[in-house]
Parts: sequence; structure tokens; C-alpha cells
Amino acid sequence: MHRLSSPLSLVAALLVATAASAESAAFEPRGTWTGSPSRRQDNALQLQLHQSPGHNMGFSEPLASFKGLSTTGGATTFTLPREAGTFHFEGQFRDGQGAGHFRFDASAAFAKTMASLGYKDLTPKAQFQLASTNVTTQRIQGLAALGYKDLSLDALIQAGIFDVTPEYARALADAGYPKLTFDQLVQGRIHKVTPERVKEFTAAGLKPGNWDELTSMTIHGVTPDYAREMRSIGFKDLSNEDLVAFRIHKVTPEFVKQMGELGFKSTDSDDIVALRIHKVTPEFMKQMHELGFKDLTRDQALAFRIHKVTPEFVKQMREAGYTNITADELVNLRIHGIDKVFIRSMSEKPKK
Repeated sequence: MHRLSSPLSLVAALLVATAASAESAAFEPRGTWTGSPSRRQDNALQLQLHQSPGHNMGFSEPLASFKGLSTTGGATTFTLPREAGTFHFEGQFRDGQGAGHFRFDASAAFAKTMASLGYKDLTPKAQFQLASTNVTTQRIQGLAALGYKDLSLDALIQAGIFDVTPEYARALADAGYPKLTFDQLVQGRIHKVTPERVKEFTAAGLKPGNWDELTSMTIHGVTPDYAREMRSIGFKDLSNEDLVAFRIHKVTPEFVKQMGELGFKSTDSDDIVALRIHKVTPEFMKQMHELGFKDLTRDQALAFRIHKVTPEFVKQMREAGYTNITADELVNLRIHGIDKVFIRSMSEKPKK
């Protein structure tokens, strides 16, 4: 299986790498914070925790999770209780924007429970990371009950960052994807593969197939509505691979309709993708129509693009005297390197 990368997965990797490389340094459970209204959630605060260069953590948290929080303005003190420990904040808010200092108190009870689950000698720094990503012992036990046992600390942090929960794993299993690896669950969250989307695909007559195929369809924006639109304009038997290729190469219903109006009425998926790959666009075809090439075949249009027969080249050849040149002859001129520069050089008299 090819691992899928994304900006989010890179964030997780950097977070984990930072934790490992700085383990020997003394951990200071305090720092500064900034906060602003979350753009991803309603009634939530986007927090950025800063400790030292390269040691930052950001997450979005519902306002209801905080104790004593007021963002209306002025000085404030509030807390964010987690099972792994409690964050204590002090600072000020103005126009919804806040800043100040924080400290973190690790929970001894959490450390004891984690030791019973096999995570012995848990450091305050590890508890800080687990608290920041809201990883609870209940989540760890729930994942273990589903077969995701002995996850590393790094994996637990990823579970928190990307919201990999027992409920998510069970829902995917019920939707037809049992026994996924932990990495696949993380991929699913990163690329927004949901059980609901699987049901939508099924209702639309699509069968996503294996996990990689489902993930690929989601990554490239294949939706049930998109599949229905393509079927409605004649593409009745598109495979999932065809749909992904359409999305990758930006084959839209509008593009197909416009090309059909210009004489390309094929419903062969490879034909349409080839037009997109080689940039045979409605604009290009209209320009060629205006130059008199109204009956270009698909192969001729592709040859024009492949060999760089442009409207400018056609005009240059006509100005050079090739007024009745055909489409195939234009392609041959291009193949053999005959252009206005070559023609000019051949017409010049040799110097004595």
C-alpha cells in the first residue's frame, strides 16, 4: 500500500519528531498562549501554546470545555481540565483575541492508570502532549478492545490530533471496512473518509472497493453527486478508476458539454481524459474553427496540441504562402521543424 501524505500528516510527523529530539532537555510545563475564535468550529477557541522555539502546540477547543473562560474583554483566568492534567491560563482578551501565560499540572492519577495500561514512567512532557490532544484512557482502552493494542506514544498523539476514536473504527467496520490498520484509520481521518460517505456512494450505485480505492476517491473529490452528473450526460459505465482520473484531470460536466457542442460527442472516458491531458480545450477549438478547421477529428486536435500547432503557427504559415494547407500538413510541418524562421532562412539569398 502506498502511504498517502498531506499537510496534516506532515504536522503530526513534525510534532512527533520534535518530541523525540528534545526529550533530553528539561521540560518546562509552562509558556505563553494566544487564542482566537476557531474558523473550523462554531463556539470554539483556537489555542496556540508556545513554550520555546520549535515547541508549539495548536488545537481548537469548544468554549464549553473551559472553566471560567470569558472572551468579552479585559483580564481573565481560566482552566482547561483534561484527564492527563489541567491547563491554567491567565491573560487578557480584546475583540475576541487573547494572549497570556499558561502552566500545566500533570495528573498523578492519569499516570497511574496509564502505567496499568502498559505505559510506565510517563513523563510530564508526555502527559502535556496527551492532554493537548485530549487522549483519554477510555479512548486507549476502546482502541485496544478493537485490536489496536500497544500503540506507541507517538501513535496515541496522532490519535488525538486526527480524532481517531473507537467509534470511528467501528463505524468504518460496519460500513464494510473491518480490520483496518491504525495507519489507515489516521489516513481516513486526514482525508475525511467517513462511514457516511461510504453509504452515500452505495446509495448512488457506486462500490468504492478496497480501502485504497475509497481513500483515492475521497482525496480527489469524487462525490456521489459528481458521479450522477457524469452519468446524466452519457457516461453510464464509469469505473471508480475512471472517476478518479476525471477528477485528477478536471473533467467536468461543463467541459464535456462544451466539447460536445464543438463536435466531440464521445463518451469514451479515455478519449475525454486525453483531451484534458493535452489541453484540447473549448477555447482552443473555437480558435481553430475561426481559422477554418471546423471538422477536426479528435486525433487531429490531439496532434495539433502534441506538436504545437497553434493558431499563431497557422497564421504564420498562411502568411508564408500556405493558404490552403490542411490539418495533417500543418502537423507534418511541425514534425519536420518547418516554421517561419526556417522559411525565411531558405528564402534569403546566399551572400557572395
